[in-house]
Amino acid sequence: MNDCSTQVAPTGTVYLVGAGPGDPELLTRKAHRLLGAADAIVHDYLVAPEIMALANPAAELVFVGKKGGGFCCPQREIESILVRLARAGKNVVRLKGGDPFVFGRGGEEAEALVEAGIAFEIVPGVTSALAAAAYAGVPLTHRAHASSVVFLTGHEDPTKPDSVIHWEDYGKLGATLCLYMGMKNLETITRRLQAGGLAPETPALVVQSATTGDHRQLLSTIAKVALESEHAGFGAPAIVVIGEVAALSTKLAWFQSAVADRAGVCASAS
Repeated sequence: MNDCSTQVAPTGTVYLVGAGPGDPELLTRKAHRLLGAADAIVHDYLVAPEIMALANPAAELVFVGKKGGGFCCPQREIESILVRLARAGKNVVRLKGGDPFVFGRGGEEAEALVEAGIAFEIVPGVTSALAAAAYAGVPLTHRAHASSVVFLTGHEDPTKPDSVIHWEDYGKLGATLCLYMGMKNLETITRRLQAGGLAPETPALVVQSATTGDHRQLLSTIAKVALESEHAGFGAPAIVVIGEVAALSTKLAWFQSAVADRAGVCASAS
């Protein structure tokens, strides 16, 4: 007869969940359900408070995000936290802004879970570039302007001799370029794109805090966007869209107009 007192507690499951770009209505139904049932939630800074409010009130909340060079939990430690919580028998939601597999290090965390023998699932989210473009009125592909899209991270120092991104090559593609985490290095990136052949007058759009009440956007050209966005006080979190389609925001920017209209109504009411 087995001695039940020696049985090992079952291991929990880790769900790598995309929280989307900020608007809680863009959260998937599956993500919403998992948040409400989770025993523990390991979350980043960019997850909107309205989304965190959907969490199980009894869930253990573990913050592992960062902002502007402040607190940052090392990636290896995040992976250890996920393994530890799952081995304690908890069902864990690893909640990330955007999509866990698009510049979210979800692949690294999934690999760590496999190595530890932890069951996991991936729950996609609306990635920031798609949301920023849609809310800014920019179709990333358009039969008359662009037939391909490239997602790039601008976080890496573009002046490094061993940089893995050869920006000059992307200046030749004729594709819509979407830059994540590119504000800090935007001047160098746009200069290198021009060196690769991208015309200085190519439209470039910066979208900050897309889909939220703080959403704002600035249309410029790659020759001027770094300086103009800096003067206008734009910063992270922001997506930069480069290509002919960016100019369509002048007539398709439905969300910015809606935010301005709501602000005007509130001002009139006060």
